Amino acid sequence: MAKKIVKRKKLKIFRLLLVLLVLGVILLAIDLFLNTRIKNIIITGTNYLKDDYVLTLAKLEDYPSFYYTTSNSIKKRLVKSPYIKNVKIHKKFYHVLEIKIEENRPLFISDADKKVILDNNEEIDLESEIDLFRIPRLMNYIPNTKYNNFKKNMVKIDTSILGKISEITYLPNEFDKDRFLLYMDDGNSVYLTLTKFKMINYYNKVLNQLDGKKGILYLDSGNHFKVMG
Repeated sequence: MAKKIVKRKKLKIFRLLLVLLVLGVILLAIDLFLNTRIKNIIITGTNYLKDDYVLTLAKLEDYPSFYYTTSNSIKKRLVKSPYIKNVKIHKKFYHVLEIKIEENRPLFISDADKKVILDNNEEIDLESEIDLFRIPRLMNYIPNTKYNNFKKNMVKIDTSILGKISEITYLPNEFDKDRFLLYMDDGNSVYLTLTKFKMINYYNKVLNQLDGKKGILYLDSGNHFKVMG
């Protein structure tokens, strides 16, 4: 009888160890599955912000676990940036993460007070991260009576054109107190007045008619081009 009892105990211990082993394998498999890293990150909707900036802000630069990294946690980190208006996160098959970003569009840098002006009228202190995008610099002071109207007109400039403007100077004369001079990256200059400010959106079409010539485009009074040199 004593020997039979011993055999039963050994059998029960073996079964217990087998159950624990199976559970351990299952738990290990689950852990390995849940720790599967993100395979690919697709960022869309950005015209100014670089992918590296978005990944660092979202803490995704090391491609962490696809399952432990929640969409809500990513969104909370990203919307802390003043440059980001809204974020939508989509998790797809094969551990692909898609991040759709709606930006607060940066319009220009105010050199006078070292601020970045956004299209939602927010003003951000100028920091090193401004290198994330190319926008024009406003080089001098604009009276308050003109400044708000100037900002409203800057919103109307197409993104593709805004990136071609290097500097903006408020340059009134005795005939026009709303006059501005825009320095373009390609070496041309453009005179504009506030009532015709959005005409700069036709800049690319004008370039096609200049045959590579450089000079000054007058859009403040009439529409003519003066070749320089």
